[in-house]
Amino acid sequence: MNFKTLFGSFTKTLALLSLACVVTSASAQITPKTIVFGVAPGPYGDLIKAAIQPGLEKKGYRVVLKEFSDYVQPNLALANNSIDANLFQHRLYLEKFSADKGLKLSPVITVPTAGLGLYSHKITALDQLKKGDIVTLANDPTNLARALRFLAKQGLLTFKKDIDPTQASEKDIEQNPLGLVFKPLEAAQLPRTLDSATASVVNGNYAIAAGLSLSSALKLEVLDENIKNLVAVKTADLDKPFVQDIKQVIESPEFLAAVNNPKNIFKDFQKPDWLKEKAAKALK
Repeated sequence: MNFKTLFGSFTKTLALLSLACVVTSASAQITPKTIVFGVAPGPYGDLIKAAIQPGLEKKGYRVVLKEFSDYVQPNLALANNSIDANLFQHRLYLEKFSADKGLKLSPVITVPTAGLGLYSHKITALDQLKKGDIVTLANDPTNLARALRFLAKQGLLTFKKDIDPTQASEKDIEQNPLGLVFKPLEAAQLPRTLDSATASVVNGNYAIAAGLSLSSALKLEVLDENIKNLVAVKTADLDKPFVQDIKQVIESPEFLAAVNNPKNIFKDFQKPDWLKEKAAKALK
């Protein structure tokens, strides 16, 4: 092969390599950005699919859901970069878990939330409870305290003086007038106890995941703002574009329309204050 032929071959090869680089670069630019959301069993994966994912896809993102079986792994996965955001917890749980584990996680925005409820397959009213009846409830510290506060509001127990109700446990109970037996268990297992226990205080997501209707609860919790569920991300990511895009989508009219759609279960969820105000303005 003479020099002219060799040089011509080299030039063609170089041109092909350059074209390949251009094609690869162009493909990378049009590949959707991916946001991986972590969720626990229940309705919040459906909330993402119906009310959040469509808006993010319009902004050029690909949305992936990763379901975890408990309340521990979604935050650990967020901290170690296995996921980009999660939606399963309220502010009190996020703050305590982050402090206990030394994690730097932050809330982005609250969303409509299904409160916990007192469910039973054996009784139909609170006045049917009797001494020795077993009531199961979540065993993680934040939701245990939350369940005990809920039961206290129903008149089923009282707390000792000078305790912090947000950190209450069984040892902080002063009076148990009906002589109930409170049995803490992993939150995901609570619906299964309804065949053996007299009643169970079940978080909304696990109740729905188990096929329990919110309207079938003997009593439903009225949610404080700090126990309405939220989207959380790593604190270092708070100012990143994808986080701001998540927030914009949740604040959009399309999100509110999806939540209020009578075909969706979210219509019965308790709305955060900011969304109540937005809905009220929309009606004016």
